[in-house]
This record gives sequence, C-alpha cells and structure tokens, in this order.
Amino acid sequence: MATPSREAVGQHFDHALMQHAREKSWAALHGIRERMHPGISEDEARLEAAEVFRELGLERLWHPVLIRIGANTTRTYRQRSDPNVRLGENDSYFIDLGLVFDGHEGDVGDTFVVGHAPQQQACADAARALFGEVADAWHMQGLSGQALYAFAGQRAEAMGWRFNHATKGHRVSDFPHAIHKGGDLGDLEASPSSGLWILEIQIVHPSESFGAFYEDLLTR
Repeated sequence: MATPSREAVGQHFDHALMQHAREKSWAALHGIRERMHPGISEDEARLEAAEVFRELGLERLWHPVLIRIGANTTRTYRQRSDPNVRLGENDSYFIDLGLVFDGHEGDVGDTFVVGHAPQQQACADAARALFGEVADAWHMQGLSGQALYAFAGQRAEAMGWRFNHATKGHRVSDFPHAIHKGGDLGDLEASPSSGLWILEIQIVHPSESFGAFYEDLLTR
C-alpha cells in the first residue's frame, strides 16, 4: 500500500464528487473540441475554452489550460509552445485540462485530428491504446506507479513511438491536492489506489514533428 502521506485527502473528499469532476472535465474537453477549426491559434483556442467553462459552471482551474497544436504536440508540459503555430487543414492537436467542480479536481486530456492526417491519427489512436494497456496492467496486476511507467515506455517503443518519460502522472483529490505532496505517479513505489491518480501518456513520432497525449483518472 502507498504511504498515507502520498494518498492523503482533505476532510471534504468524496469519490462520487471526484467522478463528477471527471465527467464534467470530459464534457469541457469535448466542448472545446467542437470549437477547434483550421487556422485557430492556441491563444484563440484558450479564449474559446473560457466560454465553454462558463457554460459548464467551472469553479476554477487548478492548472493552466494546455492546448498544443501541430509541432507543439511534441513539447512537454513545462516547455513553452511556439506561439506562431496555427491549426492546419490536415493537422492534429491535444487538449489538457485541470478543472475544479464542487471542490474536486478533474484532469483529462486527449488528441484529435482535423482533415486527412493518417499518421497523426495513428499517433492519437496509439496514445489511447497505450493508456488502455497500462490501465489494464494496473487493474489486473496491481503494478506500482514505477512499474506502470516502465511498462508504458517498453510498450510505446514496441509500438514504434517515442515515449515522453518526463510526463509521469500525478495525484488529484479535493482541491488543492498539492498540499498533500503526493508527487508523480511514475515515482510511486506502491500500487496506486483507485480514484486518486492521473495516468498520463505522451508519445512522439520517432522522426516527424508531431505527438499525442492522453490522460484520465485511474479508477475501478
């Protein structure tokens, strides 16, 4: 079992509210997806996101809205985007949201393609498939966070993609989870408990300038 400090929660924590925040966050992500179109910039997409959040009654962000387009999809969370990139006619982008609803944190991410971009679509599909394989390994084998990310890296390589080892998942809870200092899932020596950890998957094409991202709550 993980040490209590790594999985500590606040006095108002509720698993049902965590699931509610997750569902609302996915609704927000798909609301933003509906507003994406060729020619849009990342700054413009974030303005569209703000409109979606207002419609859904968002309480607050717990991390900045991240929308990466084109070549920026290869960049890690802490790397800044090229601000001049706009969504092409045949292109891809991903959305990463950290939102708070009813005092609980949602964190979701997915990659989408516009137009005809078969390689980018294959990458997006691979990120989702890899997430599923790693989540299944957690379900079936009870692997530690460290083992999950070792497995993810091995599988990504076998699938022909470069795995971003700098993106290693993290805690969520009733807001703010940061006070509990849960750290990264990829550093967790124990098997993560259900409903407390975000599994993040980011892969990049081995030679082309695009990648894909997918994340969701590990839950049984």
